[in-house]
Amino acid sequence: MGRIVLKAVDVYKSYRMGKVTVSALRGTNLEVREGEFVSIIGPSGSGKTTLLNILGLLDVPDSGELYIDGTPVMGLDDDELSEIRLRKIGFVFQQYNLIPILTSLENVEVPMILAKVPRRERIERAMKLLKMVGVPHMAGHKPTEMSGGQQQRVAIARALANDPKIILADEPTGNLDTKSSEAIVNLMRSLNREHGTTFVVVTHDMDVARKADRILRIRDGKLYEVKEL
Repeated sequence: MGRIVLKAVDVYKSYRMGKVTVSALRGTNLEVREGEFVSIIGPSGSGKTTLLNILGLLDVPDSGELYIDGTPVMGLDDDELSEIRLRKIGFVFQQYNLIPILTSLENVEVPMILAKVPRRERIERAMKLLKMVGVPHMAGHKPTEMSGGQQQRVAIARALANDPKIILADEPTGNLDTKSSEAIVNLMRSLNREHGTTFVVVTHDMDVARKADRILRIRDGKLYEVKEL
């Protein structure tokens, strides 16, 4: 495996719920190397999504250190964090989060527009990515005209738009039937193997987890390596 592209050191995160303080992360440590496919499992409320949001710079830990592609990010301002998110991290969500009024092609273009990629270049790349994930025929279709599996393929293409170092996926098969779920996991795995894309996948689906190079379980706010399921 390659160098470390994602590192969390002694990360803590708590939330106030009314008068109660809930500790989501309690000294969490994580290292992910370039080209790895890592799954994180754990029951609802165990802190999986909290951890993913922190790794994706969508939330800020109470304490600890975080490194994205070797860059320490704690203490950076919002603009600097946004730039790292845009260039280094791709996101895949359970709900797809495609923009309803845009076509598949336009949805994939969005991160490249934010990155100021010239129009011709981003259209060419968006089409290439739609072909890579197996839905070039959906380029002119809007989300309501596609199945869940097709929407998730478009979402994966969008996540790859700016050639990020890391893809963070939060329950990417959660809204899919068994056949579509298997197809999406196989797609992510092939992107990982053929293109070296690094994946961190939060899932409750053991079939998804078993596809990973490493399985980590989050329990009591900490990560533990799982040898076998």
